[in-house]
Amino acid sequence: MPGKFVVKKGTTGKFRFSLLSTNGQVVATSEAYETKRAAMNGIASVQKLAAGAAVVDTTVAAPAKPAAKPAAKPAAKPAAKKPAARKPARKK
Repeated sequence: MPGKFVVKKGTTGKFRFSLLSTNGQVVATSEAYETKRAAMNGIASVQKLAAGAAVVDTTVAAPAKPAAKPAAKPAAKPAAKKPAARKPARKK
């Protein structure tokens, strides 16, 4: 037994349809339509387009690009050693 479309009129007077699976669970619900005819046209559109519709999975991330390496900070120069104090030369 295939699924079915159920058309309902809401408290606002607008029409909606739901697509029910074979076990009776709601698979999809339409927008609100001003007229029943517009809701029926929506059902016809879903029936026509859904059979051959492609699936576009936007949850799969594109392959990650290698992360850009942050600019290397210049290496800290070691503290300059102070030259050793020279002892005065001895006179001979």
